[in-house]
Amino acid sequence: MKLFYADHFVLPLPPGHRFPMEKYARLRERLQASGLFRPDDFHEPPPATDTEILRAHDAGYLQRVVRGQLTPDELRLIGFPWSPAMVERSRRSSGATLAACRAALEDGCAVNLAGGTHHAFRDRGEGFCVFNDAAIAALAMRAEHRVERLAIVDCDVHQGNGTAAILAHRADCFTCSLHGAKNYPFDKERSDLDVELPDGTADGPYLDALTMALETVFARADPQLVIYLAGADPYADDRLGRLALSLDGLAARDRLVLGECRRRGVSVAIAMAGGYARQIDDTVAIHARTVTLARQRFAPGPTEAP
Repeated sequence: MKLFYADHFVLPLPPGHRFPMEKYARLRERLQASGLFRPDDFHEPPPATDTEILRAHDAGYLQRVVRGQLTPDELRLIGFPWSPAMVERSRRSSGATLAACRAALEDGCAVNLAGGTHHAFRDRGEGFCVFNDAAIAALAMRAEHRVERLAIVDCDVHQGNGTAAILAHRADCFTCSLHGAKNYPFDKERSDLDVELPDGTADGPYLDALTMALETVFARADPQLVIYLAGADPYADDRLGRLALSLDGLAARDRLVLGECRRRGVSVAIAMAGGYARQIDDTVAIHARTVTLARQRFAPGPTEAP
């Protein structure tokens, strides 16, 4: 199973910034030390090209990002200071989801060890998201004629508002978002399927809602590829989450999504999406478990059952 990483393309942030940029390098280090993956499972992705980005984003917005001409209001919405490294990091993160989709269609499953930047709209970024990697990848898979239908299953705690807006009216790209009803973004977009959850939703109700959502996704979309945003932020101790999933509940979520894809013979590309636990080790552990479960489901070793 191929894992794509871009953590060595660091987006420099000021001291005290609340985005946990270090989680990506720590995730790769943890997976490399686990003994479950070979060195050649890890791949540096190429950057997303202008052509690939422009399927999802306006040319004017891309130019302002690349040239450092974003306005103060645009940068405030994104939440990151501009730098050439920000541009490169954003291209690489989108490139990693593109690469994971292509690899998943060959191998059944692949992972971007970052990504899930679902708040980026066609003409602007928001919420720590510059380019929308899932939308870029979805439109590339269609443009490259790799699939006829795909679905984005977004299990980040925040609605994938940018993804929903970019892919609105695309019958071949089904968007599903399970998220906190009262959490950011406060002005929601309309996905093909939105499942809004009350504050404090715990494992049982969450998994019940996800089960019903997946039934709808596969019935309505009949996808050949699923892009799964496996956010760590539904966790009970996430600073920005407001839901109450346990570590075991999050693992059960991953098993459910991955198991349904495997059972139905649908390829799945995974992106990490958000995670802001009070202890960063918890976020890293949640993401690492997602990747490990994907390997066990799609690329089991000789002593592991699929």
